[in-house]
Amino acid sequence: MYYPRSFLKFILLGFLLVSLPLLYALVELIVSLDRLGTQSQQAVLQAAQAGRASRQLYEQATTLERLVRQHLILDDPQLVDDYARLRQDFHQTTQQLQQLPLEGAQLTQLGKLTDTESRLFVLLKRPHRQPSTSTALAEGYADLSASAQAMLTASNGLTEREIERLQETAAEGRKTWGYLALAAGAIALVLAIGFAVLIARPIRQLDLAIRQMGSADFTHAIEVNGPQDMRYLGQRLEWLRARLHELEEQQTRFLRHVSHELKTPLTAVREGAELLRDRVGGELSPAQQEIVRIVRENTLQLQKLIEDLLTYHQTRNIEPQTLGPVALADVIRRVVREHKLAALARVITFDTKVKPAVVVGDAEKIRAIVDNLLSNAIKYSPRSGLISLELDTDGSHAVLDVIDQGPGVDPEDRPRIFESFYQGKPAAEGRIKGSGLGLAIASEYALAHGGRIEVLDRADGKRGAHFRLWLPLAVMDQPAAARMATQISIQEES
Repeated sequence: MYYPRSFLKFILLGFLLVSLPLLYALVELIVSLDRLGTQSQQAVLQAAQAGRASRQLYEQATTLERLVRQHLILDDPQLVDDYARLRQDFHQTTQQLQQLPLEGAQLTQLGKLTDTESRLFVLLKRPHRQPSTSTALAEGYADLSASAQAMLTASNGLTEREIERLQETAAEGRKTWGYLALAAGAIALVLAIGFAVLIARPIRQLDLAIRQMGSADFTHAIEVNGPQDMRYLGQRLEWLRARLHELEEQQTRFLRHVSHELKTPLTAVREGAELLRDRVGGELSPAQQEIVRIVRENTLQLQKLIEDLLTYHQTRNIEPQTLGPVALADVIRRVVREHKLAALARVITFDTKVKPAVVVGDAEKIRAIVDNLLSNAIKYSPRSGLISLELDTDGSHAVLDVIDQGPGVDPEDRPRIFESFYQGKPAAEGRIKGSGLGLAIASEYALAHGGRIEVLDRADGKRGAHFRLWLPLAVMDQPAAARMATQISIQEES
């Protein structure tokens, strides 16, 4: 497909080509209207001339008849001279009528009228006329006046015929203009659709490229077709994609290197703190035990931070081979068991109400979603608090509600609560400060599975946070889902 160098020129070219059929139809309409106007003007002019000449011919024929009758009665030669002068006007009028577009019958009648007048004029000029000749002249000129009257009537018919012809021409013109308008509109519509597709094509490619980079997918090359300036923009986006891909690989290598370099000495420090806490090197004074506790807690915090950083870097990488049916109720029970010790240390109890629900996804990442939500609830719950976990189904989704009795989430913090490294109010009772990645990782995993996490107000109006997780159910009926959940549960227990 040929594209101009400039996208603007391409749009202008499309506009011009789309406008050409409409312009042609408009020009044809103007020309047809001008032609119809000229024809109507000529028809009106000819009809007016025919009517005027016919009336004049009738008046002249009547005058000739009157002069002849006066001459026959008075026998005045002067009347014959007046007749001769008026006769010239009579013949000029007949010549004017002959030049008009009369029908064949009318032209024949006009010729007979002229021949009759000439024949009667010859009889009129005879010096010695018989009574029969006078009678023939009187009757002949009476017939001449009647013929002139018939010509006047025929001329009026000519006007009516011209009007009918104009009406027929206008009707045919309307039909032709209608077909022309439809054809021009259809051609313009086809061209408009074609150019719209060609114009939208590079725009869709740009939109796809931007969405691709926005989702951190830097593995597919970007190619944009179209005018030169659009292709240049696509080349710059391809350069940006390659640069971002390179930076991402550098970041991955850096995180791997840092995790490897930090984990080794961190493990040694943690093992040393554990040995001191277990009094392997001898008894410790209360002050030394406090120092060991601080060292141990900070090593745990640093280890958790490193693991969160590595996990967050992989939040968008759900491998297809790890996808499968996951019994969400069993995942919740497993996570609750893993957090029992942390809950017992602060006398926190769980109220778990779960129904069978099977989703499709990565079991470990779904476990990480529930783990982060529950860890966040334990972190912000007061001593002797209650954490409620309720799992139910709503249409085609599994819905998990995690409700605690902590300070809750401030309304101004809700828009940013799932942002990376964002932290709200500090946890109560001096708990270890988090990295600000737990909820961000959980949200990323939920979105990757086609679900979402919401922050809601507690339905009972009490103090505390309410997080709701939505995950699409596996495509199967409820009995099959229950059997699947039971099978998975038996497999896990075994």
